[in-house]
Amino acid sequence: MTEDRRTTAEPDLTAEVLDAVLTSGPVPLTPPRSQLSEVWSQFIHHKGAVAGGVVFLLIVFAVFLGPQIWTLDATYIDIRARNQGPSLAHPFGTDQLGRDMLSRMMIGGQTSVLVGIVAMSLGLVLGTLIGVLAGFYRRLDGLLMRLTDLFLALPLLPLLLVMVMLFRDRLSAAFGPETGIFILMVTAIGITSWMPTARIVRGDVLALKEREFVLAARSIGTSNLMLIARHILPNVVSPIVVSATLGIANAIITESALSFLGLGFPPDFPTWGRLLFDAVDYMQQNPERVIMPGLAISLTVLSVNYLGDGLRDALDPRIRGR
Repeated sequence: MTEDRRTTAEPDLTAEVLDAVLTSGPVPLTPPRSQLSEVWSQFIHHKGAVAGGVVFLLIVFAVFLGPQIWTLDATYIDIRARNQGPSLAHPFGTDQLGRDMLSRMMIGGQTSVLVGIVAMSLGLVLGTLIGVLAGFYRRLDGLLMRLTDLFLALPLLPLLLVMVMLFRDRLSAAFGPETGIFILMVTAIGITSWMPTARIVRGDVLALKEREFVLAARSIGTSNLMLIARHILPNVVSPIVVSATLGIANAIITESALSFLGLGFPPDFPTWGRLLFDAVDYMQQNPERVIMPGLAISLTVLSVNYLGDGLRDALDPRIRGR
């Protein structure tokens, strides 16, 4: 009797829960997020990377689209207006020949950014090629890594100075002063900046070639070239992208240093480093001539570094999981 009373007193929840489930309809399923959306979500949460990307884009738009708005000729000489400070007619002042500094800053920015991008691309191709070959082919690993160590041991700036002094006149005579120096700068910076990329790519390739999907592809007779192209390279994109962003900053600094030493582009072809070199003798009279190109170099390098830092965090699945 006691057991029947307890059974009667307890409500039967099974029927109610089942009825609620049946009447509530299907539960909407959240579609899985793609890898690209996860990378983008991680990237936009990195405030420094977002700010760096915005600043870098603004600098690129300013140097490439600015001359279409500010149409003063960067080569026009006005002796009467030389060494003037900032004004409405010349917001960044004028140089020792009366040329508008704002126009020269934008033209110089085009050259500096292009040198950075092209030199980075060359160094990235060399570094990726050497890193993949060293990591995938054990017989080449020792030779290529010793070559990498040799380049890392060489003093960068003296090596660049020697290359410029040896080939500047020959390339200028063959392609013209501006094109010849551009080719020399890009080549010299590119072939002396591939080593970090090669080391990073080699390490990733060594780990990837022992993974199950690579072993499975090898077991069905996939050629080495196809393994590298379809299975290895797509999985080392993230370190390559990060190296690319950091390589732009290093190339811009290197070009500016060479131009500041007077071994870069000719005086009538401005770059940010060349503008600094020309402004040294006028630092006391017109300090803005040093501040403006120096600030442009600093902002560009800082923004690219923050952008690379954010891309590294967004592309690394271990950091995304954290």
